[in-house]
Amino acid sequence: MRADRLLMLIMLLQTRGKLTATTLAEELGVSRRTILRDVDALSLAGVPVYAEGGHGGGIALDENYRTSLNGLHTSEVQALFVANTDSVLRDVGLNEAAQQVWLKLIAGLPTSHRLTAEHIQQRVMIDPTWWWHDSQTPAFWDDLQRAVYEDYLIDMTYEHYNGDMSRGVLAPHSLVNKASHWYLVTLRDDDFRTYRVTRFHQVTLLDKRFTRRTDFNLQHYWQDQVQAFTERVGEYRCTLRVHPDRVPFVKWLTTGRWEVIGESDDGWQALQFTFDTDVLAKMLVFGLGTHCNVVAPPELAQSVVEDARMLLQHFGS
Repeated sequence: MRADRLLMLIMLLQTRGKLTATTLAEELGVSRRTILRDVDALSLAGVPVYAEGGHGGGIALDENYRTSLNGLHTSEVQALFVANTDSVLRDVGLNEAAQQVWLKLIAGLPTSHRLTAEHIQQRVMIDPTWWWHDSQTPAFWDDLQRAVYEDYLIDMTYEHYNGDMSRGVLAPHSLVNKASHWYLVTLRDDDFRTYRVTRFHQVTLLDKRFTRRTDFNLQHYWQDQVQAFTERVGEYRCTLRVHPDRVPFVKWLTTGRWEVIGESDDGWQALQFTFDTDVLAKMLVFGLGTHCNVVAPPELAQSVVEDARMLLQHFGS
């Protein structure tokens, strides 16, 4: 509907400032000519929108203009109030501010939409926090946030996944929370890298600022990182026959990493797993014990037997 598009056009200009007609057309999925007609319609309706031609030009709103929330639809109000991010916001000191924002949003909504917000909050909740979220933050957490917010360099000591230690100076650009884990996106040696915050052993805030890369886009970078991660994992595949009493637990434990490829009359299921390494596969086999059989690869069964012998020698000595 055109009314929805006009409201979205106003919101885009209000939140992102001056934009070209081409950019607005791409964002709203219409032609550039349609955007120019919409701008004329808004201007005739009294909305202080203006267009500038030439290099550096574009479409913008008067900086003092702010639209109200009365144009929100029911589904949009539901989307605003369904997520619960209290624990994540608490980590960065924004929990109280977020609660104040929700109160202001509620106060600014029409009466009918307030009832919608209350209705959805009692029926649906999206909690992004992992079950075993560590509520304790590292001792250097405040310095790390300051480095990101104020563009300070940091000197750090970091433990990699394989246990190797490294030290260096980083230019922290962003903090990202993924599945209850905080990650630091930094520039090092003219290349952006991602570090898991809990693996820092030492962080020292340096009395020196850096210049942020203007071509860095956090959303695009993180999408690329997630895609690259999913392509890297899954290098090791194995197939196990699992006892019916353990199947629900195994599927829960390895969410997203299993596929049922067969089931026998006695209820045992053949599950194919995708892991980063064979170490995780062996841990699963040891944990299941006699409640599983290794189907493939045969090297996994042999490796488990060899490790079992070493364990007997170790604990038997």
